[in-house]
Amino acid sequence: MSDTWLSDTRSSYDTDAAGYAEKVRGLLDERPYLRAGLGLFAESVHRAGGGPVADVGCGPGYVTRHLQDAGVDAFGIDLSPELIAIARRDHPGLRFEVGTMTDLDLADGSVAGLVAFWSIVHVPDQALPGVFGQFHRVLRPRAPLLVGFHVGDETRHTSEGYTGRPVTIESYHRRPSTVAARLRDAGFTIDAHLVIRPDEDVPGAMIFAHTRP
Repeated sequence: MSDTWLSDTRSSYDTDAAGYAEKVRGLLDERPYLRAGLGLFAESVHRAGGGPVADVGCGPGYVTRHLQDAGVDAFGIDLSPELIAIARRDHPGLRFEVGTMTDLDLADGSVAGLVAFWSIVHVPDQALPGVFGQFHRVLRPRAPLLVGFHVGDETRHTSEGYTGRPVTIESYHRRPSTVAARLRDAGFTIDAHLVIRPDEDVPGAMIFAHTRP
């Protein structure tokens, strides 16, 4: 945890965990395209034979819960101990662990799928190849990957959390073509990408990919 951005992100989400959890509560109920994307991912996991699926950057666990309800054996990993505590409280019986996507505590080829649902947005450009390398390392051959992120060409700094308390977080907005190129460099094949709300100030995107044999 020597990188400042990791320490800042962890401490900020620890500080604002309750506010962030409340902000995303019910999000999937309001966003049909997000539900559709997760449904497509779950179908890909089933089609590939099933197995454990990592929700990396799971936050309060709402995506992990959604995937479990879709029949996926999902577990969550997040940098913030406070968010993991909320996930365990709100979703008893599911597996949640504290960890970092820069050094996943998972064996090579041990997961059947991986979701990073808007969790790479705090990863700076220089660290992104290493993160995608970790994703590729832990996935089985031909295993599906779903990455969600903010679309754009800017970096936004946040100094106040949802609870009004001070935080220090950078959010990196990237073009789908840029993220896809980084994924290809890490050994992934791109299956599709979807841009969501393209006319809004900050569109979102989901990229569906899989590991090469």
